[in-house]
Amino acid sequence: MLLQPKDSRDHAIVIARQKFFDDGIVPESAISPTIVRSWQRCRDSGLDHTDSRPLEPVGRLQLAESRERNAVLLAHAGGVMEHVFDQIRASGSMVLLADVDGTIIHSLGDPSFVDRAGRVALQPGACWSEGLRGTNGIGTAIEERLAVEVLGSEHYLDRNSFLTCSAAPIIGADGELAGVLDISGDFRNPQRHTLGLVRLSVQLLEKRLFEARYPNDILIAFHPRPEYLGSLQEGLIALGADGTVLGANGAGREWLTRAGRSATVSSFASLFKIGFGAILDRASMAPNALLKLDLRQGGELYLQVRSLRPLMVSNPGMQAMASVTAPAPVAEPAARGEAAGGGKRSGEVSLASLSTGDERLQRALDRAMRIEGKGIPLLIQGESGVGKELFARAFHNSGPRADGPFVAVNCAAIPENLIESELFGYVGGAFTGARREGGVGKVQLAHGGTLFLDEIGDMPLAMQTRLLRVLQERCVTPIGSTKSIPVDISLVCATHRALREAVAASEFREDLYYRINGLTVTLPPLRERSDIRPLVESIFGAELAEVRRSGVSISDEVMNFFERYAWPGNLRQLHNVLRLAVALMDEDEHELRAIHLPEDLFGSEPFDDAPTRPRGGAGAAQPAPVEEPEHAGGRLKAEPRSLDEIKLEAITSVMREVGGNISAAARRLGVSRNTLYRKLGRMH
Repeated sequence: MLLQPKDSRDHAIVIARQKFFDDGIVPESAISPTIVRSWQRCRDSGLDHTDSRPLEPVGRLQLAESRERNAVLLAHAGGVMEHVFDQIRASGSMVLLADVDGTIIHSLGDPSFVDRAGRVALQPGACWSEGLRGTNGIGTAIEERLAVEVLGSEHYLDRNSFLTCSAAPIIGADGELAGVLDISGDFRNPQRHTLGLVRLSVQLLEKRLFEARYPNDILIAFHPRPEYLGSLQEGLIALGADGTVLGANGAGREWLTRAGRSATVSSFASLFKIGFGAILDRASMAPNALLKLDLRQGGELYLQVRSLRPLMVSNPGMQAMASVTAPAPVAEPAARGEAAGGGKRSGEVSLASLSTGDERLQRALDRAMRIEGKGIPLLIQGESGVGKELFARAFHNSGPRADGPFVAVNCAAIPENLIESELFGYVGGAFTGARREGGVGKVQLAHGGTLFLDEIGDMPLAMQTRLLRVLQERCVTPIGSTKSIPVDISLVCATHRALREAVAASEFREDLYYRINGLTVTLPPLRERSDIRPLVESIFGAELAEVRRSGVSISDEVMNFFERYAWPGNLRQLHNVLRLAVALMDEDEHELRAIHLPEDLFGSEPFDDAPTRPRGGAGAAQPAPVEEPEHAGGRLKAEPRSLDEIKLEAITSVMREVGGNISAAARRLGVSRNTLYRKLGRMH
C-alpha cells in the first residue's frame, strides 16, 4: 500500500503512477524521463508493482565472495563512506555500496533507519538490481549509467515507496562500471543536497581508484581553466616513462576524446607541441608548478604533474638505482634471504648499499648510521627526484626496526579532508549483517617500525597540530573514539621545501619543526654528484636484467655526456632515460649510443641545440652553462661545429647503416619520415 503524499509534488507522482499502472498512460509531466523509462523496463519485464514476496539476502558465503571480488573498491570506498555518513548522521539515513550487479556489499546507517530498511532487505547481501526490485536508486543508476534520485512513490514496487534514494554509478580506472554509491532514507524527510553529495563522493572515490590503479606511473592533472586544477573536475591521465598514455579518469577521457578529434590519443606527444621530457624536467625543477601548454590541434591547456615518483618498493629498478657499482640482476620483490651485513633481506636497499663514492652523499649516510635505533627523528631534504624515499627505506632496513613495518604517507597526495582519517584512523559505524569496524590509521600501522611522512611541508596546519600531539604523547586516538592507543614508531620525514622559510611565513608550525628535526640530512642533486658513472652502470644493468639481455655496454661518448648533463629530474630522470634507451635498442645492438637516448635531452628534435649544465661542486647551486653535446653518427662530440654539419653527418651515417631506407632511418633517429625528408631537403 502506498504511503500518503505529504505535498503537491508527491500527490502529482501518485496521480501519474495511477495513470501508468491502471490506465497504461505514460506520464508526460510530474515524473522525470529517467523514472518513466525505468517503469517501462520493469513493466516490459513482467514485474508486478504490487509484488510483496520477500527477497532474502544471499548467504554469508556469497556475500564474502562478493566482497573479495570487490576488495579494491571496498578498500577505497570505506573511508569515503565514513565521511559521507558523518555529513548525514542522525538524519535517519544510510550509506550503501553495491557491486556491478546491484548487490549491497557494505553499508553505514542510523540504527533507527537501519532496522526499518531491513524489513525490505535494504542491507548487505541483498540484490537491488532493477530486474528484481524495480525502479530504485541502485538498480536504476546501473541501468542508466547516470546519477539518479528516486523519491517515494517513484519506486516501482509499492512496498518501497517509503524510501528516498540518491545514487550514482562508480566508474573504475578502466572506464567500466565498478559499483554504485547510494544514500537512502525516509521519503518524508528528504535532504535537498543529497544527490549532490553522492555525486561529489563518487568523484572523489573514482579519483582514488584511478590513482591506485597507476601507483607506479606518472600522473598529470589538467583542465582548460587553471582554477579547476586540484578540484574533483580536473582530468587525470596516467603516462608511462616514455610518455605513452596508459589511462585516464572520466573527465580525462571526455576531454581526450574532444582534443584528439580524429586522431588517436596514444601519447603525450600526440597532444602537446612541447616534448614530454621537457615537461618532466620543468616539473622536477618546480614541483606543483602550473604549466600552460599549446595543443597540437589548436588551443591551450593548463596542467600540473602529479606523482612523478614511482613507488620504489614496487619498482626493483628504482631500488637498484643507487646500489652497488657493478651491474647485477635485480632481485624479485618477494625474495627473502640474508644479505651481506646480516639481518637484512635480499634485494632490499640499505644505507651501506647507497654508498657509491660521492662525498656529500657519504656524509649523509654516515650521519644517518650514527642515529640508527636511538629514537632520533630524521628529516631528509633535497630536490624532487633525488631519492628521499629510497634513503628513508634504506635507513629503516639498516636499523633494529628492519623487521617491522615501513609505512609511507605522501602528505601532498591525500585530500585535506581525508588526511586525518588516513593518519589517525577512525571508528566505524554500524551496518547490518556485519560487525562494527573502522579503519586503522597509518600511525598505528607503523607501530614497531618506521613512519615515513613524505612532503611533510605540505601537511595542513590543523593536521600539524594533531601530529605534534601524537609525537609528544606517543599515543593516537582514532576519529570518533575516546580511547588512546600507544604507538612505538621511528619517525622519518622528507620535504623539498625550505621548512625554516615556511616556519617564518607561518605556513609550518615551529614546535613541530623542532620535533621532527632531530637530524637533518640534505641529499645532493644528481648534477652535483661525483658518482654518475657507477649509478648509470647500476641502473643500466638492472634494466637489461629486467628484459633478460646481457653483453650490452655504454659508449664512452654517451657516458661522458651523462657526466656533463644537468639532470634537472635527478635520479628519477636518469632512470627513465635508461629504461627508454634499453627499450629503443634493437636485439642485434650491443652498445648504447646517442641515437638511443630520448630526443628531449637535446631539444624539441634530436638534432636541435641541447644546452646542458656541468655538475658543480658541493656548493654549486646554479651550475653555469657549457657547450651543448652534438650528434655525429650516433656519437656525442664536444668540439664546436655548425649545427647543419652535425645533422648531416648523423643522418648520413644512419642512412648508410640502413642502406638508404627512409623508414628505417627515421625509426633509428627517433623522428618521423616527414621530419627526415624536411631535413634532407634543407641540406641539399
